[in-house]
Amino acid sequence: MNFDNNVSDNPADVAGAASSPLRAWLAVASVTIGAFAFVTTEFLPVGLLPDVAQTFGVLPGTAGLMVTIPGIMAALSAPGLMLGAGRVDRRLILIVLSVALLASNLLSAFAPSFTIMLAGRALLGAALGGFWTLALAAAGRLVKAHEAPRATAMILAGVTCATVIGVPLGTFIADLASWRVSFIATAVLVAVALVSQIALLPSLPSKAALRFADLATLVRRPFPRKSLLMVALIFGAHFSSYTYIAPFLQDAQFGASTITAVLLGFGIIGFFSNFVVSTFVARKLKASLTGATLLLMFALLSLPLLAHLAPVVMAVVLVWGVAFGAIPLCVSMWMQEASPDLPEAGSAMFVGIVQVAIAVGSSVGGAIVDHAGIPVDFRFGSVLAVLGLVTLASFRSRGPRAVPEKAVEARDAQTECV
Repeated sequence: MNFDNNVSDNPADVAGAASSPLRAWLAVASVTIGAFAFVTTEFLPVGLLPDVAQTFGVLPGTAGLMVTIPGIMAALSAPGLMLGAGRVDRRLILIVLSVALLASNLLSAFAPSFTIMLAGRALLGAALGGFWTLALAAAGRLVKAHEAPRATAMILAGVTCATVIGVPLGTFIADLASWRVSFIATAVLVAVALVSQIALLPSLPSKAALRFADLATLVRRPFPRKSLLMVALIFGAHFSSYTYIAPFLQDAQFGASTITAVLLGFGIIGFFSNFVVSTFVARKLKASLTGATLLLMFALLSLPLLAHLAPVVMAVVLVWGVAFGAIPLCVSMWMQEASPDLPEAGSAMFVGIVQVAIAVGSSVGGAIVDHAGIPVDFRFGSVLAVLGLVTLASFRSRGPRAVPEKAVEARDAQTECV
């Protein structure tokens, strides 16, 4: 996700203090709805896993492929789409990606077999990586330069709302009707986003294309390379376990409505955690990330030991929500500081490595769940969290404090490639 490349196509915007017109903010809103739909679709199976597994007669760990497959595809499409898109108008790409998301939801909703379900999820992943690499940077171009941070925050609000409302709402709909209706409801949401994008998004021409050399340069640098490893470990710790939170709660004798309530609580407290941490994360970035990862590790270690105590389980899940509410913000800011002169390459690599962590984490976690059980999977996640903390502790500072003068000049001279 790119927070740095917020240069307006109109030079007058940089100095102008006037507010952007309403239509510009409506365009940002259309992308926000798309972000909400993408995140809801990506993690919808987390709450539906037991029902989908029962429908297709597969084990819960195998059903976890619904999270793994999109992660793999998104990891490939994040840098791949940027390298292949060249100077194609970004408006067109965003619309095509929304069409792919709509097709994915409909394919999943009416899938006659688990194989077709995975095909629909693969289509989601192909669209997902490209969307995240483009969406935030595109939002910054829709409004005047001094309002770009607000536009970016608006897009991120769509992500947070999907975590708070989208996934629990999908589980609630499944409880009332079926998991297939949950995918249909999400498809309706995507259709709203698609129509609004067609109607409201202006042309977003690209003046330069991301080069493979930019990615290679970033990976050769020790600080960004180790930062990507840290991100992979922390996200892997979360998703190797969170993917199977619904089966864990089910094994702990939680009813369907209670599971929905717990997932909703996880999202709500994560929402507030994100805003609380945002007030001091810029000053205490390393400490914030360390604290959030410690809370994640605590939750993963304690939940299997306390599964017989329902109120305690709910409390620990909320602690987990506090942790993961803060982690995406912390690692996003960390990666910005790790690649200040190559924001597009940093964005593509960050999105890619997060999706790799989701795919590998949920896949390995699924194998562990099927062969050794959910408690062992949670302990595996805690080990990844420990390794993430060790990697984080190895940094002498929170990030590159300064960018060499030539790098600054290169960054300022870059035209938008997204």
